[in-house]
Amino acid sequence: MTALNSEDSPVYIKLRGTISAAILRGDFRAGDQLPSVRALAAEHGANPLTVAKAYQSFQDDGYVEVRRGVGMFVLPGAAEKLRAAERAHFVTTSWPRIAAHIELLGLDVADLLEREKA
Repeated sequence: MTALNSEDSPVYIKLRGTISAAILRGDFRAGDQLPSVRALAAEHGANPLTVAKAYQSFQDDGYVEVRRGVGMFVLPGAAEKLRAAERAHFVTTSWPRIAAHIELLGLDVADLLEREKA
């Protein structure tokens, strides 16, 4: 699993993050068809093989299914599985780095959360 917005990640990971976020937001729901490889490649200026690699990773993880000759479709429960995987990744990988950075800078977590609400 990868963070949704890792700026130093390979392109296919960034594309995966874009699609993951769309599924988590509900832009793509169970049963919805994802954009074709060519359409997504054109939209993001990516190589179609790179998009295919991102889609393959979703298929491998059980979030989507391929309907031969039709396209790629979001499976039931994909959003919940994806959210659980992203949460686990955040808590084990992202949060320790963020918490260390907050401590290093002497920031107050309560103040940061209050700024977010403003």
